[in-house]
Amino acid sequence: MRLPDRALLFEERSPCRGFPFVLEGRVRVAKLSASGREIVLYRVHPGEGCVLTSSCLLGRLDYSARGTAEGEVLLALLARTRFDALLASHAPFREYVFRLFGERVAELMQLVKAVAFQRLDRRLAALLLGRGNPVRATHQALADELGSVREIVTRLLRHFAEEGLVSLGRERIEILDPARLRRLAAGD
Repeated sequence: MRLPDRALLFEERSPCRGFPFVLEGRVRVAKLSASGREIVLYRVHPGEGCVLTSSCLLGRLDYSARGTAEGEVLLALLARTRFDALLASHAPFREYVFRLFGERVAELMQLVKAVAFQRLDRRLAALLLGRGNPVRATHQALADELGSVREIVTRLLRHFAEEGLVSLGRERIEILDPARLRRLAAGD
């Protein structure tokens, strides 16, 4: 399947039809709140599979989040019956699925830890540093990534600009002092 940018691959409460392998592009898996806010749980890159899909297939459950194409995406879809057969009879495939589970659960635990226990300014500093320079993103996109709201991210970015850490432009953030931003992210 070839899907255009922003195409919806699956949404909450929809049935799982098969196991997708991302060949090109990437898929953003996010959870929406009742108010419309979202938090990005993880991204599926080329060569990876989606752990949420694995969970849905194994538990015979509907999706509990949504998956959206980020850029054009090419994927192969393994039908549910073939997924079940490979899981039962092919040890390397079974190991792949469970290794994927382990890796994603560890990532999700890090996300929970960050959201629950780390200050938002530190998380924002780390996110900016991980995006390259300049960072091309809207304040809303950064808020979604952090599980926050745009107004708070905008306030923090203005504070960062006042401190000389960044320079703000339209959908563009230039990192002016990466060393201080790294110290902030580390909690120093």
